[in-house]
Amino acid sequence: MSIGLWVAKAAIVLALAAASVLCGGWLVTRVFRLAERARATELPASDEHGSAAQNAEAIAPLTHAATYLRGGEWIGYLERLAVFGTLLAGFPEGVAVAMVVKSFARYPEIKASSTGAAERFIIGTFVSVLFASAGAAVAMWLIHLF
Repeated sequence: MSIGLWVAKAAIVLALAAASVLCGGWLVTRVFRLAERARATELPASDEHGSAAQNAEAIAPLTHAATYLRGGEWIGYLERLAVFGTLLAGFPEGVAVAMVVKSFARYPEIKASSTGAAERFIIGTFVSVLFASAGAAVAMWLIHLF
């Protein structure tokens, strides 16, 4: 393989890795907003026992849960990097290892909280892993074209 071809493949991998890791957080945030908007349409604006402000807190549990799941942004970066890297390296079992490590680390926070932390964890993890997996798949496809 020529040096130019090797450099082109490395550039493809680096560009897609950066996009997968950095843009994945933006996508996760958008999905959280969509999930909260969907929930808002299911709840009334106010009821006979509560005010609209109390219902607003109930509508946005995913945003509120972020206070319990600290470090989520950085954990997401690392998670997407691990997923992208293990898939690109041909070690898909690494995705399972990353998910187990993340789950064990977050378990006490999720178990102790009834604030939507579990939903935030699940939604964020699925979106993050799917996005990084798609980035790795595109990278593998592109480097095998050459």
